[in-house]
Amino acid sequence: MPIRRRCEETRATWFERIVTRGGVRLSCRDWGGCGRPVVLLHGLAGHAGEWDTLAGALSPRYRVIAVDQRGHGASERFPREVSRAAYVADVVAVLDQLALHRPVLVGQSLGGHTAMLTAAAHPHLAHALVLVEAGPGGPNPRVQAEIGGWLDAWPTPFPSRESAVEFLGGGLVGEGWAAGLEERDGWWPCFDREIMVASLAEIAQRSFWDEWARITCPVLTVLGQSGIISPQESETMLRRLPVATAASVPGAGHDVHLERPAVLRHLIQEFLEENAAPRGPARRPGRGRDRGPGRLRGGGRHLQPPPPA
Repeated sequence: MPIRRRCEETRATWFERIVTRGGVRLSCRDWGGCGRPVVLLHGLAGHAGEWDTLAGALSPRYRVIAVDQRGHGASERFPREVSRAAYVADVVAVLDQLALHRPVLVGQSLGGHTAMLTAAAHPHLAHALVLVEAGPGGPNPRVQAEIGGWLDAWPTPFPSRESAVEFLGGGLVGEGWAAGLEERDGWWPCFDREIMVASLAEIAQRSFWDEWARITCPVLTVLGQSGIISPQESETMLRRLPVATAASVPGAGHDVHLERPAVLRHLIQEFLEENAAPRGPARRPGRGRDRGPGRLRGGGRHLQPPPPA
């Protein structure tokens, strides 16, 4: 019998579901719910628990699944393949084995990149797409060295969870990252450094604008005001994909889902409500809609997100 676990903030509960593809074990947090499926994908070196607050808030209205991607969290630690195609195939396997029909794919950073590529390669699978601090730009030949150097700087094992929280950014961001550590003679990450660096190989070598252009479902891109997606890349994303809209979150950086979870929930729920009904005729080619800093904007409607808690 699966053991239910609870998010203390929302009081919602989840239990673990296991999906296996090609011998790779994928751990999923199933938050239940009976509405449209929402699948949450964390970023590089992250874990499914980063989404607990958002998942608990969405689960009364949606069927929410948060996935530990290969090489991360409670999933297979040392997968032999870490190509972008392997990550995409994992998402397809999760949808198939958990019977998640036409889900909304929500991903942050590398998880957003995975969601984007899944929607591009399998246009019939996704109902909508939410990319948090993720995009198709590149190549970035320095990214592997930069991430490898950052991971090398972690003073592991951390002597305490509190020291890990402080090192990893403090506050909600540090708490979110530290929640992905495991205690065994100190606190250690639940991933392998070489697997993380190897997962970025294709992003280092090329861009993914061709894949971006193949997306047919509605897309919401959520950017932190001081995040890693440049205004130029965001503008190009909107111009090249008419089904895309954008929102920026003031005061947030790359980890919008940890820094401003209430604002992100508000943006996602509004986007899902807008796209709940069957889609009408496609809009004419042209630029997508810019939802502007801190608010939704488009179609003549304005909605101010709630102030940060």
